[in-house]
Amino acid sequence: MKIRKLTSVFLALSLALAGCGRTVSDKSSSTPVDSEVLIVTEADTLQPETEETTIPSEAETTKLPATTASGTVKTTIITTSVYTAEAPSAAPQSENEETESPEEEYNEPPAPVYNGGGYSPIATAVPHTTKKYTVTTTPKRPSAPAVTTTVKTLPADPTPEQVLESLTLKQKVCQMFMVTPEALTGISPMTAVGNGTANALKKYPVGGIIYFAQNLTSRSQISSMISNTQKYAKAACGAGVFTAIDEEGGTVARAAQKLGTAKFSNMAVYGAANNSDTAYNIGSSIGRDLSALGFNVDFAPVADVNINSANELGSRIFSSDPNVVANMVSHVSMGLQDNGVSATLKHFPGLGAEDGNTHTNSFVVINRSIDQLRETEFIPFKAAIDSGADFVMVGHQIVTGFGDDLPCDLSYTAVTEMLRGELGFDGIAVTDAQQMNTISKVYSSGEAAVLSVKAGMDIILMPADLPSAVDAVCNAVKRGEISEERIDESVMRILSRKYELGLLKK
Repeated sequence: MKIRKLTSVFLALSLALAGCGRTVSDKSSSTPVDSEVLIVTEADTLQPETEETTIPSEAETTKLPATTASGTVKTTIITTSVYTAEAPSAAPQSENEETESPEEEYNEPPAPVYNGGGYSPIATAVPHTTKKYTVTTTPKRPSAPAVTTTVKTLPADPTPEQVLESLTLKQKVCQMFMVTPEALTGISPMTAVGNGTANALKKYPVGGIIYFAQNLTSRSQISSMISNTQKYAKAACGAGVFTAIDEEGGTVARAAQKLGTAKFSNMAVYGAANNSDTAYNIGSSIGRDLSALGFNVDFAPVADVNINSANELGSRIFSSDPNVVANMVSHVSMGLQDNGVSATLKHFPGLGAEDGNTHTNSFVVINRSIDQLRETEFIPFKAAIDSGADFVMVGHQIVTGFGDDLPCDLSYTAVTEMLRGELGFDGIAVTDAQQMNTISKVYSSGEAAVLSVKAGMDIILMPADLPSAVDAVCNAVKRGEISEERIDESVMRILSRKYELGLLKK
């Protein structure tokens, strides 16, 4: 009786051990398989359930990946020969199971496939021998969890809505900045672009680049530089960049001075004649030249009215008569835009009454009431807005009539209530350069950028510190200080104009 019990126990134990590999490895099928695999793993730390380990294919079995975050992992694979001629064809396959063709022969055993909850067997051809393989690896402890990004594929000619939907928050915020080539790469001066610019645009896919005289050496050089930059920008986020320059004519004319494009006198000369055809021809000539070089935005014309002879603009202003200024800037704008270059009215709500300099002073205060602005400064801006100007540049002057003691590009009253509300502008509002003293000496780059977005600005031009400015706006969105819908509103304006310029096409 005791012998029978011991025999029964021994037989049961033998059967259990014999079936162990089959039961653990192939729970989905009771059909015998060609080989049985027993996995024994010794590790000091278990692999997290959320991670997956991919075992190389049979052709890559020189080493096996570690299955733990740290420590030494020893994996022993024991393959027992089963003398059958071919793999079974009727056995059901699990979702992660792999099979090899019966005609193929292997001198090495295939690696088991990890299916998230165990190892699934691989049906194999006839093994030549029974072998034992032991692989010892020392995995490197990761310093940080892996970051997974989802890349959305855009069609060849996407709509602004499709591009917007594909962008991350940071990419959308970056579209709201325009910087110099040097601000992207840290190299000065920049006269050509390459991998440094390509990598910088991947990290900070800004909406625009502004070029100065130091970036211009020849027509072919700047054309190539802009063309390559467009290619890198589209690869980074699906949208090209605004390429801007200050080309007013007269004393502020980078292309004319460096590249020999059409030259003009200061605008006060043409304002004295007040000829709309002349104004249109000026815009057309500048627009043709700039477009041929690859520029698509001109930070001109000056729409200020010459009220105070001590202002920083002088003869760059057409006239002291707001109606003359209105006529001239409207027609210059139309001439530019009829040739594929966006006009930019500047410097809203007007710098003509100042007696300081926003480049060098920490504060420029203009003592004007809203009614005075309506009677004078607003007239040329309104006329050119109604004629279809694409951009308006908002200056850093503090206007006492707004009552908030803020530079206008940081002022909700100036941007949203006056420019957008009262004057009806629904184009792209861009700040004046925020590295100028009236901003950079008073506000941090991040603080100025956040205030600009809250005010209603679409593009922040030349912040003193681009990474800090981008981070500040992103963080303001994350903590609910600025809604993402507010960001989307500006980015849609930007992408819509880029669509019209063909900058969203691959």
